[in-house]
Amino acid sequence: MTAVQDILRRTPYFADADPSQLDAIARALLERSYRRGDSVFLEGEACQGLYTVKSGRVRVYKISPEGREQVLLIAGPGDTFNEVPVFDGGPNPASVEALEPTVLLLLPKSALLAMVEAQPKLARAFMRTFATRLRQLVGLVEELSFKTVTGRVARILLEQLLPSAGEPSGQPPRRLTQREIAAMAGTAREVAGRALKALEQQGAIRIERGRIVIVDRQRLAGLGQ
Repeated sequence: MTAVQDILRRTPYFADADPSQLDAIARALLERSYRRGDSVFLEGEACQGLYTVKSGRVRVYKISPEGREQVLLIAGPGDTFNEVPVFDGGPNPASVEALEPTVLLLLPKSALLAMVEAQPKLARAFMRTFATRLRQLVGLVEELSFKTVTGRVARILLEQLLPSAGEPSGQPPRRLTQREIAAMAGTAREVAGRALKALEQQGAIRIERGRIVIVDRQRLAGLGQ
């Protein structure tokens, strides 16, 4: 199995595809590279197809008319995005930006639609994953409506797998800026900063030289409920 096929196998859409199907999908892919801060595409542009992250990370976000930013998804290796406009025929519903040097695999819209029409198992996989994504969006609406900013920030820190104090890691620690945290929490940068200070005062995290370290993961999880 090639590296590209291994990435495809990690996605929910293609996890159950047989080797010949994976090979056909891999041949249809277009590989594209981005630097940190590069725009992958903008909301309202014509949809090119389904994207899979081969390496790196991107953020999928929307901006309100007042300039407020809301991050919908942070996508890493094996994650996919931009499925909806492939099937409804509309433009891109959100914008995407590379958070670090990133390589994406683009499956063109026409190729994907032809595969779904020919392979019922693939169509069912898309239906299941669409349902999962819908549940996630409902959960996001619930969080923005009912959970405090501090609770939302606590949940974000846990989900982004930040290092715990004393925890060995073979990889460089992931850094989240206050701007990124605020965008994911649906709030202003200053409010997110106050939430981080509150979490630090409660002994859940420690902020050192601009890096956030989880001191008590259990306490942080309780604050994120």
